[in-house]
Amino acid sequence: MKIRVKYFDGASKLKKIPKGNWIDVYANKDIFVGINERAMIPLGFALELPQGWEGHLAPRSSTFKSWGIIQTNSIGVVDDTYIGDNDEWHMPVYCLQGKDVEFLNGQEKEGTWIRKGDKIGQFRIMEVMPNLEFDEVESFGNSDRGGFGTTGVK
Repeated sequence: MKIRVKYFDGASKLKKIPKGNWIDVYANKDIFVGINERAMIPLGFALELPQGWEGHLAPRSSTFKSWGIIQTNSIGVVDDTYIGDNDEWHMPVYCLQGKDVEFLNGQEKEGTWIRKGDKIGQFRIMEVMPNLEFDEVESFGNSDRGGFGTTGVK
Protein backbone atom coordinates (compact mmCIF):
# COMPACT_ATOMS: atom_id res chain seq x y z
CA MET A 1 0.00 0.00 0.00
CA LYS A 2 1.31 3.45 -0.89
CA ILE A 3 0.23 6.53 1.06
CA ARG A 4 0.88 10.07 -0.08
CA VAL A 5 2.64 12.27 2.48
CA LYS A 6 3.28 16.01 2.57
CA TYR A 7 6.04 17.39 4.80
CA PHE A 8 6.13 20.82 6.47
CA ASP A 9 9.15 23.01 7.33
CA GLY A 10 11.99 20.49 7.00
CA ALA A 11 10.24 17.79 9.03
CA SER A 12 11.82 14.42 9.80
CA LYS A 13 10.82 11.86 7.19
CA LEU A 14 8.49 9.02 8.13
CA LYS A 15 9.76 5.47 7.93
CA LYS A 16 8.47 2.22 9.30
CA ILE A 17 10.74 0.85 11.98
CA PRO A 18 12.23 -2.59 11.15
CA LYS A 19 10.93 -4.16 14.38
CA GLY A 20 7.31 -3.55 15.29
CA ASN A 21 4.24 -2.30 13.49
CA TRP A 22 4.35 1.41 14.27
CA ILE A 23 5.88 4.46 12.58
CA ASP A 24 7.79 6.95 14.74
CA VAL A 25 6.81 10.63 14.67
CA TYR A 26 8.98 13.60 15.54
CA ALA A 27 8.38 17.07 16.91
CA ASN A 28 8.68 19.64 14.16
CA LYS A 29 9.21 22.68 16.38
CA ASP A 30 11.02 23.58 19.62
CA ILE A 31 8.35 23.91 22.31
CA PHE A 32 8.64 24.52 26.06
CA VAL A 33 5.74 23.04 28.03
CA GLY A 34 5.45 24.18 31.64
CA ILE A 35 4.33 21.82 34.41
CA ASN A 36 0.52 21.55 34.42
CA GLU A 37 0.34 23.10 30.96
CA ARG A 38 -0.60 21.62 27.62
CA ALA A 39 0.63 22.10 24.09
CA MET A 40 -0.07 20.94 20.56
CA ILE A 41 3.18 19.65 19.10
CA PRO A 42 3.28 19.82 15.30
CA LEU A 43 4.58 16.60 13.77
CA GLY A 44 5.50 18.08 10.39
CA PHE A 45 3.44 15.93 8.05
CA ALA A 46 0.01 15.37 6.55
CA LEU A 47 -1.13 12.03 5.17
CA GLU A 48 -3.69 11.15 2.56
CA LEU A 49 -5.11 8.06 4.26
CA PRO A 50 -6.99 5.66 1.99
CA GLN A 51 -10.76 5.65 2.36
CA GLY A 52 -11.75 3.16 5.05
CA TRP A 53 -8.50 3.55 7.01
CA GLU A 54 -7.59 5.64 10.05
CA GLY A 55 -4.40 6.57 11.90
CA HIS A 56 -3.89 5.83 15.61
CA LEU A 57 -1.35 8.15 17.26
CA ALA A 58 0.11 7.21 20.66
CA PRO A 59 3.11 8.16 22.81
CA ARG A 60 6.21 5.98 22.69
CA SER A 61 7.01 3.95 25.80
CA SER A 62 9.87 6.38 26.54
CA THR A 63 7.88 9.61 26.04
CA PHE A 64 7.01 10.19 29.70
CA LYS A 65 10.43 9.07 30.95
CA SER A 66 12.22 11.41 28.54
CA TRP A 67 10.05 14.55 28.75
CA GLY A 68 7.58 14.13 31.63
CA ILE A 69 4.63 14.57 29.24
CA ILE A 70 1.57 12.46 28.51
CA GLN A 71 -0.69 12.57 25.48
CA THR A 72 -3.88 14.29 26.59
CA ASN A 73 -6.30 12.07 24.71
CA SER A 74 -4.42 8.80 25.42
CA ILE A 75 -4.60 7.85 21.77
CA GLY A 76 -5.37 10.11 18.86
CA VAL A 77 -7.53 8.90 16.00
CA VAL A 78 -7.13 10.57 12.61
CA ASP A 79 -9.80 9.57 10.12
CA ASP A 80 -9.67 9.37 6.34
CA THR A 81 -11.27 12.80 5.88
CA TYR A 82 -8.32 14.69 7.45
CA ILE A 83 -6.44 14.77 4.16
CA GLY A 84 -6.14 18.43 3.17
CA ASP A 85 -2.92 20.18 2.20
CA ASN A 86 -2.78 21.97 5.58
CA ASP A 87 -4.05 19.09 7.76
CA GLU A 88 -0.78 18.68 9.66
CA TRP A 89 -0.80 16.03 12.35
CA HIS A 90 -0.22 17.24 15.93
CA MET A 91 0.30 15.48 19.25
CA PRO A 92 -1.59 17.08 22.17
CA VAL A 93 0.49 16.80 25.35
CA TYR A 94 0.30 17.73 29.03
CA CYS A 95 3.39 18.20 31.22
CA LEU A 96 3.28 16.39 34.56
CA GLN A 97 6.96 16.42 35.44
CA GLY A 98 9.60 19.06 34.81
CA LYS A 99 12.87 18.06 33.17
CA ASP A 100 14.09 21.60 32.45
CA VAL A 101 13.95 25.13 33.80
CA GLU A 102 13.21 28.09 31.57
CA PHE A 103 13.39 31.77 32.40
CA LEU A 104 10.38 33.68 31.10
CA ASN A 105 10.07 37.40 31.87
CA GLY A 106 12.71 37.03 34.58
CA GLN A 107 10.74 34.24 36.28
CA GLU A 108 11.99 30.69 36.64
CA LYS A 109 9.54 28.16 35.23
CA GLU A 110 9.74 24.37 35.48
CA GLY A 111 8.70 22.24 32.55
CA THR A 112 10.21 20.41 29.65
CA TRP A 113 11.72 21.33 26.32
CA ILE A 114 10.67 19.30 23.32
CA ARG A 115 13.04 19.99 20.46
CA LYS A 116 12.51 19.76 16.73
CA GLY A 117 13.49 16.24 15.70
CA ASP A 118 12.69 14.62 19.09
CA LYS A 119 11.01 11.24 18.59
CA ILE A 120 7.94 11.76 20.78
CA GLY A 121 5.25 9.44 19.44
CA GLN A 122 4.25 6.73 17.03
CA PHE A 123 1.33 5.84 14.80
CA ARG A 124 -0.09 3.03 12.77
CA ILE A 125 -2.93 2.85 10.28
CA MET A 126 -5.81 0.45 10.67
CA GLU A 127 -8.98 -0.34 8.82
CA VAL A 128 -12.00 1.38 10.27
CA MET A 129 -14.54 -0.69 12.15
CA PRO A 130 -17.18 -2.21 9.87
CA ASN A 131 -20.80 -1.11 10.14
CA LEU A 132 -22.39 -2.90 13.08
CA GLU A 133 -25.89 -3.63 14.23
CA PHE A 134 -26.64 -4.45 17.86
CA ASP A 135 -28.99 -7.33 18.62
CA GLU A 136 -30.39 -6.75 22.11
CA VAL A 137 -30.79 -9.91 24.23
CA GLU A 138 -31.68 -10.73 27.83
CA SER A 139 -28.91 -13.33 28.19
CA PHE A 140 -25.88 -14.52 26.23
CA GLY A 141 -26.09 -18.06 27.63
CA ASN A 142 -22.33 -18.04 28.31
CA SER A 143 -20.32 -18.57 31.53
CA ASP A 144 -19.15 -15.49 33.41
CA ARG A 145 -15.43 -14.98 33.49
CA GLY A 146 -15.29 -13.54 36.99
CA GLY A 147 -15.77 -9.81 36.61
CA PHE A 148 -13.92 -6.88 35.15
CA GLY A 149 -10.16 -6.98 35.72
CA THR A 150 -9.93 -10.65 36.68
CA THR A 151 -7.63 -11.97 33.93
CA GLY A 152 -4.51 -13.39 35.52
CA VAL A 153 -5.84 -13.26 39.08
CA LYS A 154 -5.32 -16.53 40.96
